[in-house]
Amino acid sequence: MKKIYSDILSFRGSHYDFGLYQGQQLAGSWTVKNREKQWKVRKPRFVVETEEVKAAIVRFAPGLWEELLGLRDGLGWPMEQVLMEFGGYRIDYKRSGCSIMTGDGYMIRNYDYMPKTYEGRYSLFQPTDQGYAIIGPTQRITGRMDGMNEKGLVMGYNFMHRKRPGDGFICCMIGRMILESCADVQEAVDMLKEIPHRHSFSYTVFDRSNQTYIVEASPRGVEVRQSDVCTNHFEIMTKENRNHLVDSMKRMDAIQSNRPEVKSAMDAFRLMNDTDRGVFSKQYRNWAGTIHTSGYLPQEQKAWMALGGDREPVEIDFGKWLTGAELGFERIEGEVDTDIPFAHMEDGAYWSGKK
Repeated sequence: MKKIYSDILSFRGSHYDFGLYQGQQLAGSWTVKNREKQWKVRKPRFVVETEEVKAAIVRFAPGLWEELLGLRDGLGWPMEQVLMEFGGYRIDYKRSGCSIMTGDGYMIRNYDYMPKTYEGRYSLFQPTDQGYAIIGPTQRITGRMDGMNEKGLVMGYNFMHRKRPGDGFICCMIGRMILESCADVQEAVDMLKEIPHRHSFSYTVFDRSNQTYIVEASPRGVEVRQSDVCTNHFEIMTKENRNHLVDSMKRMDAIQSNRPEVKSAMDAFRLMNDTDRGVFSKQYRNWAGTIHTSGYLPQEQKAWMALGGDREPVEIDFGKWLTGAELGFERIEGEVDTDIPFAHMEDGAYWSGKK
């Protein structure tokens, strides 16, 4: 078992100042060092044009461009490097797992991926210039893998495949843009229909109305359905699915078969986080091990977070934080059953050659 942690970033201010703050924190960190080593053996397959990325970002979430400028200044990097790392536009994304379920007043999500990519950053950001306040774990610094905003909109995504990518945004940047700019599920669905998608993912959006929509999105089209469970396959755009869906179907069946026993948000959390219930995954070397289980209760404005399995969630009262209250702690700790390095904690969280 490896002890891991996520640092909590609690910030109120402008997007530029938030970017500057993050850049100063990241300078010289293991996250940056591991990424630098990664680019030595894996070259990008495309050129990131600054004006192209700026135009794409400003259309959907203009504050994010200011955050990227702050990151540039905080890190002392050229803008092209900042966009390659954190711009979220035309960047490759590896395969992953993930499971999501929603119910009366909650969304619970297992984030299944490779430890070498995990940043260990849990962010609370209340902008003073534009956009909604957001709580949730980061991916590629500016992106969000799941989260909730001040309006009670909740988002999480599930990987489908990365065949035939298009020009567009990757999943975590799309997640951030939704939370940054949308007040409810209908606005989120509308944005997901309009935004350009680089890869194929399902986006689950949920809000205080208890409505859940699953948006199946790829570079070739977008479809919308209503459901309270999502794993790693499309149900409308089935021609987009991968050939091997056994694990995805297995996790979906485990959630559905246990649904009658789930009477509360905590019951749902236990179903997802307990390692003996068929949903939690230990396939870390296959890019599909559960790193965290997150929970969002939009009607109560509370968030839950647990690193690793069989854990009690850390509860954060987002509503109180929005009124100016401090959290009283700076780190979330946990354990995962792997010896793979984590990007934010140690050396070796990168690939050499084709690994």
